[in-house]
Amino acid sequence: MSITQNINKIRNEIPNHVRILAAAKTRTAEEIRETVEVGVSIIGENYIQELQDRYTALEDLTTDLEWHMIGHLQTNKINKALRYCSCIQTVESKKKARAINKRVPKANRESISVLIEVNIGNEESKFGIEPDFDKIAELAKYIDELEHLHLEGLMTIEPYGKDPAEIRPYFKKMKNFYDNLQGTELPNSDIKTLSMGISNSYKIAIEEGGNMIRPGTAIYGPRDYS
Repeated sequence: MSITQNINKIRNEIPNHVRILAAAKTRTAEEIRETVEVGVSIIGENYIQELQDRYTALEDLTTDLEWHMIGHLQTNKINKALRYCSCIQTVESKKKARAINKRVPKANRESISVLIEVNIGNEESKFGIEPDFDKIAELAKYIDELEHLHLEGLMTIEPYGKDPAEIRPYFKKMKNFYDNLQGTELPNSDIKTLSMGISNSYKIAIEEGGNMIRPGTAIYGPRDYS
């Protein structure tokens, strides 16, 4: 099926309140352009260089687009991320939050939206804060007090290679963290986004309360890493 058909298929499967972020890793500017033309306006990028290349190629569309960083953001790439991104979904520490906050004014911006990334499976191979609500709340309160960051919620990448029955408890746990965070006093934040679920898991993520999904191969087909 085409990109347009795949997006329409996903739309028909999900509630209206769930936002689609197209995970564009390894995809071409032409593929992203078709994505936007079908009405998906949030594009997720894993790598700053790919983001920069696509942003430049699609400059005529930038007013219609939100670019979100969904990969690990190295400190030395923060300046470039601030040039292109509407949201950084992968803030995992006070150190990273502080580094982003410090650079926002230098990028001639007032603020940037961020999500806290939770390493829900506690995997050594993944980034993210430990799945412990006290630690998540501590980081959230720290971000809430930073002048140039606007906290909007949580994101996670569930453990790979597990069947649906095994994935569901991770999403349940994330929803519990999200609900508790909404009940935490964060006067400068707006906890409204729970970003979870990729191509093979977004239906379960939505069933468990996710309201932003990040499909890639479900939109574009298998990735070509050549």
